[in-house]
Amino acid sequence: MPEEKSSENKGFDCFKAELSEKDFQAFSRYIYSQYGIKMPPVKRIMLQGRLLKRIRELKMNSYSEYRDFFFSKEGQQQELLNFLNVITTNKTDFFREPVHFNFLKDNVLPAFVEEEGSGRIFKVWSAGASSGEEGYTIAIALNEFKMANPGFRYEILGTDISSQMLETAAKGVYKESKIDMVPVELKKRYFLRSKDRTNPTVRVIPDLQQNLRLKYLNLMDQVYSVDDDFDVIFCRNVLIYFDRVTQEKVINRLCRHLRPGGYFFIGHSESLSGMDVPLKHVKPTIFRRMG
Repeated sequence: MPEEKSSENKGFDCFKAELSEKDFQAFSRYIYSQYGIKMPPVKRIMLQGRLLKRIRELKMNSYSEYRDFFFSKEGQQQELLNFLNVITTNKTDFFREPVHFNFLKDNVLPAFVEEEGSGRIFKVWSAGASSGEEGYTIAIALNEFKMANPGFRYEILGTDISSQMLETAAKGVYKESKIDMVPVELKKRYFLRSKDRTNPTVRVIPDLQQNLRLKYLNLMDQVYSVDDDFDVIFCRNVLIYFDRVTQEKVINRLCRHLRPGGYFFIGHSESLSGMDVPLKHVKPTIFRRMG
């Protein structure tokens, strides 16, 4: 007779990797109600795959067991951050959608200096900062401008709901391939190459890290604990995860923290058409706060 497996491992070996409709709906409703992220039926397999790693790490026997644990008081205290890191999609690159950085350099910053001189700090918010590439790209663009305008001062805030992504952003270390699209001169000026060529990485220089403040923030919160006088808000490729009603609510909350006349950038796959928001269209994906 074959040797019987020990009871310690038997259940986990028999684990069936299927997320039931009941379990999917429970997670889907929670994700939408707490974070505004759409989780339609077509994403069931994706969610199943992402949760599988956590189930294996916790040595659980089913998605239902994980669901019961997650929604318990203990689970909400111990597992919430892991769950968030698993469900959030974080794809970003340095100088992604470069038209925004060109507009910043050619239009926004010269006008700001002409109007304000060196009397006020220029403030930018990267809402949905992910692993930091957007925030550091903004920092590079602003620092380049500062080199030609010594009195210019700036601050950047990066926020996200993923603690894992914020930790990556704080370290400022990336695979060298991540900066392939960065111009050579900027690579030399703002990145330090690792000496280990078997694992080629780059580190953002300390000056850039010092100018990027990172903070946890859930865009579904009714009140955002951030400054209310930003000159520019980047909220790119974040809105696509929300339904139309949630998008409008989030944008209006963000605009409470944008100066009148301040600029609002969205991703190229996003649209504000037909929304009741205090923004005026400037050019595709670029808007300005009215009032």
